[in-house]
Amino acid sequence: MKKEDREFLFHLLETPSPTGFEMRGQQVWADWIRNHAPEVACDSYGSTWATLPGKSPRVVMLESHADEIGYMIKHIDEKGFLRIDRIGGSDAATARGRRLTILGDKGFVTGIIGNTAIHLRRDEAGSEKAPAVHDLWVDVGASSAAEVAALGLRVGHPAVYQDGPMEIAHKRLIGRAIDNRVGGYIIAQVMKRIAGGKKKPAFTLVCLNAVQEEVGGNGAIMATYRLKPDVCVCLDVTHATDTPGLDPAKFGSVKLGGGPSITHGTASHPLVVQRLIDVAAESKLAIQHEASSRFTGTDTDKIFHSREGVPSALVSLPLRCMHSVVETAHLDDIQHTIDLLTDFVLSLDEKDSFSQRLR
Repeated sequence: MKKEDREFLFHLLETPSPTGFEMRGQQVWADWIRNHAPEVACDSYGSTWATLPGKSPRVVMLESHADEIGYMIKHIDEKGFLRIDRIGGSDAATARGRRLTILGDKGFVTGIIGNTAIHLRRDEAGSEKAPAVHDLWVDVGASSAAEVAALGLRVGHPAVYQDGPMEIAHKRLIGRAIDNRVGGYIIAQVMKRIAGGKKKPAFTLVCLNAVQEEVGGNGAIMATYRLKPDVCVCLDVTHATDTPGLDPAKFGSVKLGGGPSITHGTASHPLVVQRLIDVAAESKLAIQHEASSRFTGTDTDKIFHSREGVPSALVSLPLRCMHSVVETAHLDDIQHTIDLLTDFVLSLDEKDSFSQRLR
């Protein structure tokens, strides 16, 4: 990974962008991709896309989501402590003792989610349970509700964990918000490679960084209706199941460092999936396979049935410890996903339709 690309990725990962409040991260993404795409735009809720004209007006869309999980201030008591609720799938079991960045009216405010000392917590016969989200309290250094207000905070302000990205041994990238800020990085890199290459794509390329995936794919619904893609590949993360305690009979087998995973199931169009498999084979890229017999839990579920239907597929980056501050990805998987999506876009011919046919 080149220095400037690493800086872009880390900037994306560090920028707070909780669901419903994504524009800080979207601005970082847009500023970078403007160097490689002639058109960058966003809609009223903040989903942002870049467009590179191809030989034809037919559109291939690469989609990721821009939002991350977090918390929101729900109540401020007379002593200046905050109570919070979840934004997306935040895990209250891992929350105590964490530092937060709260996005207030006067800028960022640091708080901590309190952790009552183990000496003072009753744990009879090892029966202590993980806290519910309403049990969590946040200290921002205030002694009253008035002091909280003086910091520019009120009910409704969002917050994210402060834990940023770092690289550890053997090409592991860890941190919060890899789900799915890394997807925005990957599709931006695909745009960069194709825009800077000698071969003009047959399809016009649209890279969409959608908002509000963590609460139901709202951004993807709105933007897909507007952009009318002819074919789409969604990019998200998936659970790497190669850590202790995970049974592949229950969760499937996906390995960190094993390459991107391709999902098979209802939202995945078999012809688009087959093209991805063929491209991977021709380019000698390792891929993995997942089953999704009912739904994927990603924006793919919201995109494929837009209008009269969008032939779609889901490519996923293996990720350990999802929805935590130590999400773990492999840099080789990131690069191989960029390679796969780039080669897929360039494999398209103006005559490709990805339509099912009766004999």
